[in-house]
Amino acid sequence: MKFGVNAWVWISPCTTDELAALAPKVKKMGFDILEIPIEGTFDLDYTVGAQILKDNGLTGTMCAAMGPDRDLIHDDGKIRENGMNYIRHCIDAANTMGITNIVGPIYSAVGRVWQQPADERVHDLDLLVTNLKDLSAYAADKGAVLCIEPLNRFETSFINLASQAVEVIDRVDSPSCKIMLDTFHMNIEEKSLGDAIRLAGSRMVHFHACENDRGAPGSGNVTWPDVAQALRDIHYDGPVVIESFTSKVKSIARAAAIWRSFEPSQDALAENGLHFLKKLLAT
Repeated sequence: MKFGVNAWVWISPCTTDELAALAPKVKKMGFDILEIPIEGTFDLDYTVGAQILKDNGLTGTMCAAMGPDRDLIHDDGKIRENGMNYIRHCIDAANTMGITNIVGPIYSAVGRVWQQPADERVHDLDLLVTNLKDLSAYAADKGAVLCIEPLNRFETSFINLASQAVEVIDRVDSPSCKIMLDTFHMNIEEKSLGDAIRLAGSRMVHFHACENDRGAPGSGNVTWPDVAQALRDIHYDGPVVIESFTSKVKSIARAAAIWRSFEPSQDALAENGLHFLKKLLAT
């Protein structure tokens, strides 16, 4: 099992210079993976980024940032197409960087919530499945896997549960479209974190291990023994990544509602979380 950390723990956006400074720190801490968010499509030189990861003995994963103009099920066709083009950009970027997993709520803009009648949900699910089939075919040609993430009810009203993600993934039916689960969101939405993980089963190829308050894993009330047992039950051996954010970056703090620090430092959040997860998931 490989352990990673998202660059959002420290920085936003992830530029070429920021990546060059962050990669050796992450490696020294003992992480195997650096997860790279793609906010602006011109923030990072992907060829240089690939070399930075290689030089520091790290592998990468990629995190999609679904903003208001990136939405695969929006009523406005221009917004839908912009969302499709953005994900294609991420797939191309991942290919350049030697990255496989592209993770996130690859369906709708984060923060867009609405009361959805049953017939509208059927329509939007059909639209999403069609668009994900298209994107999955593109990803397959580039060696990438889209990992669809359920979010909590305050960040989306569309896919909140593992069961809803399973419905979508089974309909898309592509090896290049799978599931990512995140314990921060699961802690809000799922009746049982372990049962949700077992339901996703082999469909889950990426995992965010995050505390209920976005602090260091192991410092809050997530039911970690249940999580660990469920991961063993499904024989999970994919990336386990810590995702959190810093209140010092005002744009990401507002988007993620990060108004205070959760640990003495962002370094402590990452290091303490890694130590806990390695001990928790030791075989």
